[in-house]
Amino acid sequence: IYILIAVGAVMMFVGFLGCYGAIQESQCLLGTFFTCLVILFACEVAAGIWGFVNKDQIAKDVKQFYDQALQQALMGDADASNAKAVVKTFHETLDCCGSDIMTSTFTPLWREDLCRKDSMKSFFENTNCHKKIDELFSGKLYLIGIAAVVVAVIMIFEMILSMVLCCGIRNSSVY
Repeated sequence: IYILIAVGAVMMFVGFLGCYGAIQESQCLLGTFFTCLVILFACEVAAGIWGFVNKDQIAKDVKQFYDQALQQALMGDADASNAKAVVKTFHETLDCCGSDIMTSTFTPLWREDLCRKDSMKSFFENTNCHKKIDELFSGKLYLIGIAAVVVAVIMIFEMILSMVLCCGIRNSSVY
């Protein structure tokens, strides 16, 4: 979460540089904007490659995070309300319940606030969240790739636009 907040702050700063540089027709600010976009683009490509190479480790970490939240929600710790929210989000998004066969079968029977309401359906299906998380990272990887390509195309158009603005300002100041 902290990484996403930091990236958002950097993107806001870079966007400010681009807008302010275009308004002021400053070649220096637009050049800085372009340089920052190139660096961010390279970091996103590197993060995408790292994520693809380490997708099994990421899935393992997500499963471990889910297990910790489920344990807190089932035990009723002090942070149980946050853990319940996390677990319910996993259950609703992935349409699953529990981390293994036993918890996916019996949790809906004694903790209806954590799992789907149709207990009998989940009793017969045994859809555990570990299996669904593995399916998400293996079967839906193409969706993540499509989103990455869309972001890359948008950033390339931003870089082209900033180069055109930068060169346009340079050419217009000569005349």
